[in-house]
Amino acid sequence: MKVAFWIPLSVLIVSGGIRDAAADQQASPPNIVLIFSDDQGVNDVGCYGSEIPTPHIDRIAQQGVRFTSWYSASSICTPSRYGLLTGRNPVRSRDQLLSALMFLSDAERGLHDDEQTIAEVLHDECSYTTALIGKWHLGHGQPKFLPVNHGFNIFRGHTGGCIDYFTMTYGIRHDWYEGATHVPKNGYATELITDEAVEFLKSQENARTPFFLYLPFNAPHFGKGWNPSKSQTVNIMQAQGKDLQRVDFIEDKIRREFAAMVVSLDDGVGRITQALDEHGMAENTLLIFLTDHGGDPVYGGSNKPLRGNKATLFEGGLKVPCVMRLPGKIKPGTTSSSVVSSLDLFPTFAGLAGADVDRKQLDGRDLSSHLFRNAAATGRELFWQTEQHAELNRGAWTALRQADHKYVQLPDGNEYLFDLSTDPNEQENLAAADSERLKKMRVRASEVAAGYALAIER
Repeated sequence: MKVAFWIPLSVLIVSGGIRDAAADQQASPPNIVLIFSDDQGVNDVGCYGSEIPTPHIDRIAQQGVRFTSWYSASSICTPSRYGLLTGRNPVRSRDQLLSALMFLSDAERGLHDDEQTIAEVLHDECSYTTALIGKWHLGHGQPKFLPVNHGFNIFRGHTGGCIDYFTMTYGIRHDWYEGATHVPKNGYATELITDEAVEFLKSQENARTPFFLYLPFNAPHFGKGWNPSKSQTVNIMQAQGKDLQRVDFIEDKIRREFAAMVVSLDDGVGRITQALDEHGMAENTLLIFLTDHGGDPVYGGSNKPLRGNKATLFEGGLKVPCVMRLPGKIKPGTTSSSVVSSLDLFPTFAGLAGADVDRKQLDGRDLSSHLFRNAAATGRELFWQTEQHAELNRGAWTALRQADHKYVQLPDGNEYLFDLSTDPNEQENLAAADSERLKKMRVRASEVAAGYALAIER
């Protein structure tokens, strides 16, 4: 039996039925700008309590909504992107994209033709111009995996999980594309991505059709340098000197370098919002800032006070910052504590654009009623799974959230049960005290995993 988590739109609508969904479609469908940062935790954005200044990201929250229970599709780069763009749990992916694709050794796996992206829907059904500027990480090594073959008219960026910020290489291998062509580039990756985005927005000023700009920055993820003495790649923090000076109040060296990369990213967000204003697009553009998963403290990220980090399925790996605005539609200065997911963006974008999609094939919900009429997003079940990845010394995790309770199984087999309504930072393991619930959630997690496995086989 196929298992899916799609919930009928009527569950999310307080009153008015399906007519309300149509009311959310403007006379002119909105442009969509989705900024997606890399390895940035809940304690790495100013409006979430970080010491790192992010005034431009914070301003989006002030002008719209800040989410406090937004969950990524995964705690790892590749599957988080799969879930974001397909609206489907990454466990469904044909190539089982449950860990990070490795640039030097994993050229046979990626996103396939029959795995539809929201870019394809917006372009093919709604005449959107679609652009991806930045990090892809859903397949490389073969042209069929490139973004231009998955719904994006325009691609400027890199395909690997990280890149040298100054040479646009992965170690010493070029990884910067314009369309399907390798192009040598030098500069600073965060600024190059921003430059390309600003140019794209300028090109759309007098366009007669809406656009979808997916802007996945590689920042503040570490860079991928090269050690010539050992002839191997090396992970390296690559902040610019001018940005380090702006965060010199941070004593820890790695945290300071990470923060410098964050403020550069925030500058880019500011330039993008400025471009939207200058070209008269701000009023009809849904602007979103979101991160791919939790931060990695080894390289300066912070998820405090949440438990866990990147690549774990504790809250610190999964719960991420998300802010968005759409003038006249999303009330400024609001905060949402509803449990929502990056899986929800596909059906939400499709609904706003008026696309006819089979929502039974999606694992997310259309958030239009929640965003525009404050309808409660209730009754949520979310499932996550990662795979063992020996190259990165990572094990396989499983987690299931049902309402306020969350079940987590670690690679060593240990199990945890948390009541997030009273213990949001997962400090008290209720596995022994509530063994019946633990058993039920363990069984349910197994059922969900098995259902996805059957769906892949079919």
